[in-house]
Amino acid sequence: MILTGLDRQLPDTPIAAHQGAVFPMPDGVTLQRRLPDGLDLVVSDDALGFVADLHRTFNGRRLELLRAREARQQLLLDGGDLDFLAETAAVRSGDWQVAPAPADLDDRRTEITGPCDRKMVINALNSGARVFMADLEDASSPTWHNVTDGQRNLHDAVRRTITFANPDGRTYQLNEDTATLVVRPRGWHLNERHILVEGMETSGSLVDFGLYFFNNARELVERGSGPYFYLPKMESHLEARLWNDVFTRAQERLGIAHGTIRATVLVETFPAAFEMEEILHELRDHAAGLNAGRWDYIFSAIKTYRNLPDKVLPDRAEVTMTVPFMRAYAKLLVHTCHKRGAHAIGGMAAFIPSRRDPAVNETAFAKVHEDKEREATNGFDGTWVAHPGLVPVAIEEFTKVLGGRPNQKDANRDGDPGVTGAELTDFTVPDGKITEAGLRGNISVALQYIDSWLNGVGAAAINNLMEDAATAEISRAQIWQWIRHDQSTSDGEPITIERYRTIRAEEVAKLGGPGASRIGDAAGILDQLVEDDAFIPFLTLPAYALLD
Repeated sequence: MILTGLDRQLPDTPIAAHQGAVFPMPDGVTLQRRLPDGLDLVVSDDALGFVADLHRTFNGRRLELLRAREARQQLLLDGGDLDFLAETAAVRSGDWQVAPAPADLDDRRTEITGPCDRKMVINALNSGARVFMADLEDASSPTWHNVTDGQRNLHDAVRRTITFANPDGRTYQLNEDTATLVVRPRGWHLNERHILVEGMETSGSLVDFGLYFFNNARELVERGSGPYFYLPKMESHLEARLWNDVFTRAQERLGIAHGTIRATVLVETFPAAFEMEEILHELRDHAAGLNAGRWDYIFSAIKTYRNLPDKVLPDRAEVTMTVPFMRAYAKLLVHTCHKRGAHAIGGMAAFIPSRRDPAVNETAFAKVHEDKEREATNGFDGTWVAHPGLVPVAIEEFTKVLGGRPNQKDANRDGDPGVTGAELTDFTVPDGKITEAGLRGNISVALQYIDSWLNGVGAAAINNLMEDAATAEISRAQIWQWIRHDQSTSDGEPITIERYRTIRAEEVAKLGGPGASRIGDAAGILDQLVEDDAFIPFLTLPAYALLD
């Protein structure tokens, strides 16, 4: 049986202790693992008490909203369709704006993302990007070490005391000028099993947010910045309302002015695309913008319409931002943000420059230039990259359009964007094909990523790309979809469970066999994800059971 995040935390079912021991803390909090040495500074009794208050206040609503997700998904599987909400038409037609951007979040022309390990945090803050999104979500494997050590690294980065000594003798420290720090907590669907309140697993979102906010909010304000966040995986404006209420209570508890928190929402689920204005409206005192989280958005599109044969997508490499439903999504996001005074941030460029192959770099850099030029000319105010080597490319393309302006919120904001629900759900991909290479690539990448995640590394370098969970999610979802809808590859060969198993065995062998690293565990998880007739909503749910 696969346990979803909801199943793992039924309100009347205490969770049994993991690891055979518990470590009681104040205020009904129990740790399932001992804190690593030196981390009681950031995972202190007071910080845990703050998290426990958020849990007691908001976890019931979180669980209700997760149930609402499941109910809406079932309606869609039963033949319903998504469209803009009639009951919130007044919000979309109303005259309102989000709060003005703080000074250090006004120019966001290039943002770099990455996990919260110590060396990465320093390099990202020093990269020349305007913003560093420190990722506790899809680029982080939530081992107990990563959850707690990430908080220590962020604590030290805020205070500019963070340093790192490499084994080869090199040392790393912050430059005088650094990127603005923004933190992405885990999504609402993920639990933190190592921290219990009254015997119940806590929300990964509330743990990540609560520890960071409690430890750093005042310090950030005193330094002229603020507690800034990226919010992932939301599916409705009601989930945004929950975040807004969390923000309000957190600020009240610490005596920090309302509106000090700023949050950018990743529009990376298909339902959220129909509620962009409503999401901004719910967060308007705390809103900083929307981001086109395009890889997770593609995964969510497959998941949402997985039972419909006319929504089958071709090889993921062919699902670019120029296909109809992705182009409509980007257009609507820019218009929505600028209409409401918010930043519109573009998608990820995941290429990792090669030190050995200039030809690979030349081709990849040309594609990144093209991608960022398209975003800038289409009205985005900034964009994402995964490697410091791409920062100059993105800055160059956005500066061509922005010049000395911090953003272009005056662009593409007036009138009707002309994006209909039908356009958002038009999954046509001109000349799109499913190929043997695409099928095999999906299997290989999913295996490699899950193996990396199980080893505690959530940002994995695969085929010259920095991959996070989104790529593996698309890969396994496409395999599931192709099998269920009797698809064939372009050579006419049917895609079946048997064919999947054959190729998976071949790819496992190429990676050293099931005994190499955690490839055997990765293959077992991928088999569950592909072969279970009930679509498992997130691969991290079954994988978390095998994580330290």
